[in-house]
Amino acid sequence: MYRLRFTTVVAAPLTVAFDVARALGRPWPFPLEEVESVRPVSDLYAGGPRRGRRRVTHARTFTATAAGTVVDEQVDWDGAPGALGRLAGTVLRRRVRRAMRRHLDGYAALAAVRALDVVQVVGAAIARDGEVLVAQRGSGPLAGLWEFPGGKVEPGEAHEAALVRECVEELGVTVVPGTFLGEVPLDGPVGGGAPGASTLRLWEARLAAGEPVAHEHRELRWVRPGDLGDLDWIAADRPLLPAVTALLRTHQGRRP
Repeated sequence: MYRLRFTTVVAAPLTVAFDVARALGRPWPFPLEEVESVRPVSDLYAGGPRRGRRRVTHARTFTATAAGTVVDEQVDWDGAPGALGRLAGTVLRRRVRRAMRRHLDGYAALAAVRALDVVQVVGAAIARDGEVLVAQRGSGPLAGLWEFPGGKVEPGEAHEAALVRECVEELGVTVVPGTFLGEVPLDGPVGGGAPGASTLRLWEARLAAGEPVAHEHRELRWVRPGDLGDLDWIAADRPLLPAVTALLRTHQGRRP
């Protein structure tokens, strides 16, 4: 059995990175069949040139980071026994590396271009004294539900810059983005885009100037980690609560 691993950083959100990877397929001269797929975090394909025998497996995982999506890939294939088999395996390994590098360069470029057409949403977990600022929607179908402040990224705008701008507009404060906390796919359409293409990306943030005022929300509230789960959250924000809770408890542990 031979194995090669590859890592690519794609300047695109999870959903775009996953969908473009699926559309491009794999760079092999024979078809692979889907074994398992969990959008937008992982997929596994297997197959080979010999009928009735699976000789190649190709697994991918997609991880959200502040820089974009990290795509980790692992390719495994059977090898023939003996010295000739080892020699053939060495030659094939070089060919696989070349094929994957060409494939991944094109994939990263295409995903970055596709990402420009997808409106993204950013959120700020503004932490202070072991508490985090949360905001209650005041109108629309989600009125009364709680969320982290933030909003849509403008075309050509960096995500952290969008976060700073949204906090000025919604809260009247200047924040400094910190640790990236996670990314969650959004089920519905955002900014007129396709349903399920956009994501919410959340950063820790600290106040640099001003005191938060609810310019666009019904209410603002500072909440301790143990009380976050008691609020009625917007569905997209709730999966991010464990990361925010861990962040707040880390801050509490640093207190003198």
